Amino acid sequence: QVQVAESGGDLVQVGGSLRLSCTASGTIFSIDEMRWHRQAPGKQRELVAGVTLGDVTNYLDSVKGRFTISRDHAKNTVWLQMNSLNPEDTAVYYCAARVRITRWTTGRDYWGQGTQVTVSS
Repeated sequence: QVQVAESGGDLVQVGGSLRLSCTASGTIFSIDEMRWHRQAPGKQRELVAGVTLGDVTNYLDSVKGRFTISRDHAKNTVWLQMNSLNPEDTAVYYCAARVRITRWTTGRDYWGQGTQVTVSS
């Protein structure tokens, strides 16, 4: 069994910063990639940022230059540093980890329960 837990969401003013954390634990052989998604009220969930086993990163266009994803492979942890926040960043942020539980199994996604980020003007 694999558990994914996020933390760090909060209420912040426009222009402020937050740092989200996510750790995967349990039966883990390797984690192919870790990602942050978000879902605002009435909108579909979208991919915000991701980082692969080889530390290749990708970002949603609207967060490029403001958000930074980083990863500690040994700790199965990923962070999302969010700067210059604006009201459009308000959402529940979810962490996903694509985990292989053995060398021979295909990776599958495990999701956290989400952490609320609210940017007030």
